Amino acid sequence: MAEEVYMDIPQVQTMAQNFGTYGEVLQQVSKAVAAALILLTVSGLVSIPIVGEIEAALGILKPRIDNMAQKLIELRGDIGSAINNYQTGDVTGSSHFLPGH
Repeated sequence: MAEEVYMDIPQVQTMAQNFGTYGEVLQQVSKAVAAALILLTVSGLVSIPIVGEIEAALGILKPRIDNMAQKLIELRGDIGSAINNYQTGDVTGSSHFLPGH
């Protein structure tokens, strides 16, 4: 017997929008991180060795921030597609939403 899948569409739409917003915020954080590094470098407020340490740390963080931003924005699209599929009756991916999967 097939199990019925139910989606609270407004709730899921809100969730998708939130993921997208988080992704966009992380994109801005990434830009701010890059700008801060440039400002520190050109301002001369910190010594060259410290700039190197900051650069190394940001070199590790920035790609991770960029990656997470991309994934969250992609998730917004994936959830939007799931909503569309649910509304149009496309059940090809419905097994992903069944309990135990």
